[in-house]
Amino acid sequence: MRLRNKRNRYIRNIFRQKWISGKWQLYLIDKDNFLLMKPTHYSFLGIVAALVFFVSSVGFSQDQKSNLRRVLEGKVICLDPGHGGTAATDQYRVGPTGEREEWINLRVARMLQRMLKKSGAKVLMTRTEDVSISLADRAALAVANQADMFISIHHNATADRSVNFPIIYFHGSSEENRAGVVLGKLIGESFRRTLFSDEGPLSVVSDFAIFPNSGAGVLRGTYGIPAVIAEASFFSHAPEEARLKRNVYNRKEAKAYMKAISEYFSIEEAMPIEEKVQPMQLAPFQVFQEAERMSPEAMNWMGNFTEGKRIVDEGLEDDFERALTQLTVSVRSFPDSPVAGEAHQYRAMILEAMGKPTEAEEERLRRKYFYPVFEHLR
Repeated sequence: MRLRNKRNRYIRNIFRQKWISGKWQLYLIDKDNFLLMKPTHYSFLGIVAALVFFVSSVGFSQDQKSNLRRVLEGKVICLDPGHGGTAATDQYRVGPTGEREEWINLRVARMLQRMLKKSGAKVLMTRTEDVSISLADRAALAVANQADMFISIHHNATADRSVNFPIIYFHGSSEENRAGVVLGKLIGESFRRTLFSDEGPLSVVSDFAIFPNSGAGVLRGTYGIPAVIAEASFFSHAPEEARLKRNVYNRKEAKAYMKAISEYFSIEEAMPIEEKVQPMQLAPFQVFQEAERMSPEAMNWMGNFTEGKRIVDEGLEDDFERALTQLTVSVRSFPDSPVAGEAHQYRAMILEAMGKPTEAEEERLRRKYFYPVFEHLR
C-alpha cells in the first residue's frame, strides 16, 4: 500500500488538470514544470500516450547523472540565447506560422541551464527574457567570468523551406581553433543523433564563411574560450517549426547539448586555440546576408551547385565560365550549406584551368580553413 501511494503521488505530480471546453483535460508536466503535452480527455489511451511521451522526455539515468556531475562540477558555462526583443522590427527570424527564433532559443537555453546547474556547473545567461542584448555585452559576460565554454543557441532559416539540418560555427580557421572545431563537431553530431535519427547532412563551418570580413561578433569577442554558435535546425521548415513549438522537443535539444558538452569536457588531450592569423590572409568572399538569403535567387543553391559540378566533372571546358558563375552563386546563396566547401574546391579547379593559380590556391585554402572535413558529416 505504501508503494502504491508513492506511485500515485508520483502520477499526480506528473499530471495537472484544467476544465476546458466543457471537460477536464490532462496536462503532462515534466519535472522542471515545462508542459510536455495535453491528452484530450481522461481515456486509457490518452493516459498511456502521455506516459509514453513522459518516458521519452525524462532526464538522464543515475549513471549518466554521476558522469555528468563528474565532468561538469565547477565548470563555468555561458549560454547565449540568440537575438531577442526584435519582434516589432525583424520579420526575417519568424517561421511559416509565426514562431520566432528568439523565443525558441530562450526556451532551449533555460532548459539547458537547469540541466547544467543540476550537474554542478555554474551557468551564465546572456539574457533570461525576450530583450535585446548587444553582441559585445554577450561576449563580455563570458570573458569577465572566465568561462570554460561559450555556446550561442540559435535556429536557422533560408529561402529553401525544404532544408532542415544542423549547422555549427566556430571562429576563424579550423587549423588555429581546434577547440571550436571539436566542440562544434560534438554538438552537431549530438543534434544529428537526437533530432534527426542519425540521418541527413551536418555542417561545421567557420563563421568567416558567413561573415567574411571578421566573423561573428560573439565568437570574435570570446576567442580564446571554446565557443560556437549552434543552429540546431531550420524553423523555416514548416514541420520543424511545429516541433520547435513543443517543450518536449526543446528538451530533447537541450539534452543533445548536455551530451555534447559532457563529451567535450571528458576529452583529456589539449584543445589549443592559437593566435588568429590564417583567416586574415584571405580576401573576403562576399555572400548573401540574412534577408538576401530568403530571395528567389537563393532558392536554387543546390541546382547551381549540381550543374556547375557536372560541367567540371564532365570536363566541358567551354562551359567553365558558366560553371564558375553557378558555383559562385551557390556559395553566396548558402555559404554554410553541406556542399559549400565542395563548391569552393570546384571553383579552385576551374580557376586553375583558367590559368589563375593564385586565385585557385586561395580557394583551396578557404576550403581548408573554413570547411573542415569529417567522416559522416554528409
